[in-house]
Amino acid sequence: MKQSIIPAGTGKPIAPFVPGVLANNTLYVSGTLPFDDQNNVVHVGDAAAQTRHVLETISRVVAEAGGTMADVTFNMIMLRNWSDYAAINTVYAEFFPGEKPARYCIQCGLVKEDALVEIASIAHIGDGA
Repeated sequence: MKQSIIPAGTGKPIAPFVPGVLANNTLYVSGTLPFDDQNNVVHVGDAAAQTRHVLETISRVVAEAGGTMADVTFNMIMLRNWSDYAAINTVYAEFFPGEKPARYCIQCGLVKEDALVEIASIAHIGDGA
């Protein structure tokens, strides 16, 4: 059984996907970019602010599925420039102050030129965590 997770106020995705899918107590959060509800990049040039926006968006998807950021077990981080790595990690640590999820981080091009970071997540919600 799977359920689409779409928090209220979510903008229309720029491709055929939903923000999250909950299947058997596992939540898969789509790659999340620093977009407003019109798919415009926010906080242009500020990797820390973009990371905060992305993680707040992911937090809303996790909450809509009935969980918290403490339920996140894995993150996939894509960044445009390695020079932003420290700024991204500083904000990232605020969202995961306790036990840390597993993760990987790669440098790559992102779907919009002004986007500096994209994060996708996996969380285990409720029973079966």
